[in-house]
Amino acid sequence: MNLRRPRAILYCAAAFGLALTAACDAFGGNPDEVIEGAEVRKGSLSITVVERGNLKAADVVSLKSEIEGSSTILYLIDEGVHVEAGTLLCELDATGLVDKKVSQEISVRNAQALTVEARQSLEIQKSQNESDVAKAKQDLDFAHQDLKKYRDGDMLVKDQAAREEITLKTEESARAKEQFEWSQKLAEKGFLTNTELEADRLAETRSKILYEQAERELKLLIDYEFPREIQKLEAALREAERELDRVNLQAEARLVDRTSALETNEAKLELEQEKLSKLVRQIAKAKLIAPKAGMVVYAKQEEGGRFGNSQPIAEGTSVRERQEIITIPNAGDMIAQASLHESVLKQVEVGMPVDVNVDAIPGQIFKGRVKMVAVLPDQNSWWANPNLRLYRCDVEVAGGTAEMRPGMSCSITIFCDEIADATYVPVTAVFRHKGESVCFVSKGSKYEVVPVKPGRLNDKWVEILGGVTVGQRVLLSVPSDFKLEAPKSDESAPGAGPDAAAPTPTGAAPRAMPAADASSDGASSDGASRRGGGSPRGGDASRGEWNGAPRGEGAADGERPSGGRRSPRSREGGEAQGTAQEGSAPRERDSEQGGGQGAGETGGKEK
Repeated sequence: MNLRRPRAILYCAAAFGLALTAACDAFGGNPDEVIEGAEVRKGSLSITVVERGNLKAADVVSLKSEIEGSSTILYLIDEGVHVEAGTLLCELDATGLVDKKVSQEISVRNAQALTVEARQSLEIQKSQNESDVAKAKQDLDFAHQDLKKYRDGDMLVKDQAAREEITLKTEESARAKEQFEWSQKLAEKGFLTNTELEADRLAETRSKILYEQAERELKLLIDYEFPREIQKLEAALREAERELDRVNLQAEARLVDRTSALETNEAKLELEQEKLSKLVRQIAKAKLIAPKAGMVVYAKQEEGGRFGNSQPIAEGTSVRERQEIITIPNAGDMIAQASLHESVLKQVEVGMPVDVNVDAIPGQIFKGRVKMVAVLPDQNSWWANPNLRLYRCDVEVAGGTAEMRPGMSCSITIFCDEIADATYVPVTAVFRHKGESVCFVSKGSKYEVVPVKPGRLNDKWVEILGGVTVGQRVLLSVPSDFKLEAPKSDESAPGAGPDAAAPTPTGAAPRAMPAADASSDGASSDGASRRGGGSPRGGDASRGEWNGAPRGEGAADGERPSGGRRSPRSREGGEAQGTAQEGSAPRERDSEQGGGQGAGETGGKEK
């Protein structure tokens, strides 16, 4: 005998009984009235967004790893310990940095030696340049003096000497001529011998030749020697001037070379010293010291990519540069952080009032306001689900108590709007059939399929802009003899289906009404009853959200209790919980999974 089947039947019966009881409590009737459905209501309707979140201190001192690359935690103080300012909180492995520091000190000393050598070479070059320039200037002055001396002195002296020599030779020649003529007269009278006469003739000839030689020497001086010497001295002067220019250029070039070498070595020394200082600072930063007194909280690690391979903060863990290790929150105001789905992003604005329920402080509601809504989606959600877009929302919580601690989970209810006079039904009473939103209106023992125009909604109720009237009763699940159908391809736009967007009022975010599962037993294929039977929004089944708005206790982390228990975050107080019915059929499944049921007609069907 199979004992599991009776036990399963017993469990189903118990669950169905709980659902009936919850529905009776919600609408103030008996089990017979529950079968008839929920009444269409009229009145004030609050448009809210409900999310799960975590508390975070408003003012936090963050301590991060400032060592380049990655390092290992050698010492880590216990989490939750209250420390004073100056306490060692964490020590990172800096062994490699110490070894680099020793090598860098050697490099600094070598750079210092090269810098001193370059500085001395520069001073020597300056002295050498002064000597070379002074010598070149002196040679130029001597060239000027030599040219002037020759023009005003040597040339005149030689010219005058040559002319004086010619004068002497002229007089000697005249005297020799007179002597020869007198000797001729004496020889004719027989007073001189022929030998003496010949000697006087020879003397006259010699003096005449010497005179002619003197004239030729003067001509050579004037025509050749003087111009040649002047050109030579002028060329020496020009060469001395060019030599001075060359010496100046060479001195400047050598000075620039030595100066550049000195600047290069000084820059290298500065660079090596900066590297050494950086290593010293890095070694000092290996010890994280508490800047103020407070409680030690380990930093929350982000998801390590698609595979979630991040390591928790602990001794021996490897941390990267700029990775947060420890935080010291200030005691005081808190911030509640939540993640908003993109479908409700337009409904939430900065400054909206918020109710915060902290799980660790039951029965107490903290008031707050929306402080910030992120412009871009959270990148970590892309890794978890490429089709999911979540935006971080910070809520400033007022009146924080000492019991509130960072990291506590909480429920956040954002009050977006208040519709003063709205006609509304439970969200579980609206379905998608053939591309339009419909409700099953109770007609005694029968029902009627009525097209409706849904408006804005919260996690329990949806506004009805047309189709049903106040006082009518609508069913909360698909009748067992009715099968929801998807729109035909020629009647809907490409991509339309059971979850196509329903008509929405002007300014409202687009919503996708849920398609019901036509299985007669009212249970999903896996046997789990989703709260309110709502179809998950945006393809995120773990959130249990419908039509772009949170339902029940949906959160970014996917936590959502099943069943009909009432959420502590509800603003409805003691109002009926039409969305929390145990055993209501989940509506995220396609109409093709209707369990073989025939298509329902528009009226006259019995329940």
